[in-house]
Amino acid sequence: MLNRIYCLYAAFWFLLMMAVLFPFYFVLIQNKKWRKHTHILNRIWARVVLGMCFIPIRVERRGKYDKGPYVFCANHFSYLDIASMTFAPADFMFTGKASLAKVPGLGYIFRKLHITVDRFSKEGRKTAFDNYLKALEEGKSLAIFPEGGICSKQPPTMAPFKQGAFAAAIEKKCPIVPVTIPYNWIILPDDGKFILKRRPAMIIFHEPIVTEDLTEDDLETLKNKTFNIIQEELYKYNRDENRQGNAQKDRAFSPA
Repeated sequence: MLNRIYCLYAAFWFLLMMAVLFPFYFVLIQNKKWRKHTHILNRIWARVVLGMCFIPIRVERRGKYDKGPYVFCANHFSYLDIASMTFAPADFMFTGKASLAKVPGLGYIFRKLHITVDRFSKEGRKTAFDNYLKALEEGKSLAIFPEGGICSKQPPTMAPFKQGAFAAAIEKKCPIVPVTIPYNWIILPDDGKFILKRRPAMIIFHEPIVTEDLTEDDLETLKNKTFNIIQEELYKYNRDENRQGNAQKDRAFSPA
């Protein structure tokens, strides 16, 4: 009962902050010169919602970052990952599934400020890739979940990465920044129940991987290197969780 009340409380703050900030988003979106300031609203939204839900977040930045642009590549197990990514050390455009553009209010903001991807259409994927290149040419960083959405059925083990983020980074000679989000799958699991668990969150921005000397032939190597950096950290920080889960299974199947 208390957990349900807490979830309703969290939903209230999510909706309240969207309602409060929407007029400011709307005004900034109308002017191309002002749009770059919408990242401030993103950060305000994330910090207020996480703070009011009593979810502190630890941010680790393990590299040196200049103005970019960068391609931030993160694991994706939870809808909470979107809020966590607002702590990135650079302003960026999100990439997300096309259906997000249909969500009332939020869809308008996402459609105007970020890149949508129709992953079930070859033409849609090509259009998204072209938009990646255009954004990087304009000096805008990208935040991409290279698994292609919340795809893994066994977090903290990731699903295989798609190639788009890495091909764009190589073509435009932009550094890849691996990003590890180790605990969001526990706080807000993608199980259809939308049950939020109150515990500290964490996000790690790793050392940028330089792509200036890379070619298309290095695409698989770059993709695998990024995957391994993130996956190693996911296993490291979830070791205790795995031990607890295995212990529970052992107790469940042990003879009486």
